[in-house]
Amino acid sequence: MYDFHDYFLTPQQDMVVNLVLFAILIIAVMKGTGKISGAGPVVTLLLIASFCVVGRVLLQPIPNVQPVTVTLILVGIYYGSPWAIALSGCIAMSSNLLFLGHGPWTVFQIVGWSLVGITGSALSHKILIDGRIAIGRLMTLSVISAFAFDWIVSLSILLNHDYPTFLAYLSNGFLFDVYHAIGNVAFVILLSAPMGDLMTRKGAIKQNRAVISVATS
Repeated sequence: MYDFHDYFLTPQQDMVVNLVLFAILIIAVMKGTGKISGAGPVVTLLLIASFCVVGRVLLQPIPNVQPVTVTLILVGIYYGSPWAIALSGCIAMSSNLLFLGHGPWTVFQIVGWSLVGITGSALSHKILIDGRIAIGRLMTLSVISAFAFDWIVSLSILLNHDYPTFLAYLSNGFLFDVYHAIGNVAFVILLSAPMGDLMTRKGAIKQNRAVISVATS
């Protein structure tokens, strides 16, 4: 018999396919959740967590680009620190255990993403003003968060290496930090309005706000 599944994509083809699948996922989540009658914030957060896990896996061919950091900033803004911390653990553990590889770095990822969500919550009054997302401020926070998260995760190498090695590791990884920051800016543009609308329509826990629109400040 012929094995019609014995076919392998090049890395470039794999990246294109994954990007198309990720775009379809974004559209499906945003369209589908709008039709869920009476969905509460817990259901919404489960969908958001699933979106982040699949996004991490699909975007793996693009170095250090994933939707988790920006999403957790938004979760902190709309739902507060406790939910951002909970989702950080769920996303990191599930995606690493099932797909990407689990190790001590998972703990550092949870800490890093939790701090990102806590920061989003603490600065929510500066970013979400009268129901409007200040997209420039959100972009700035997403860029800072990219570097902060990566440096926190990089601390995991101190478990079996010395401090000079850690500094060299940070230096060598700087370009990947830049990729993370650029990806975050793109995700702010793509996700801030629809995610904010989703979280608001489904009942934000932290505070009641009107359906958001984008401001430029």
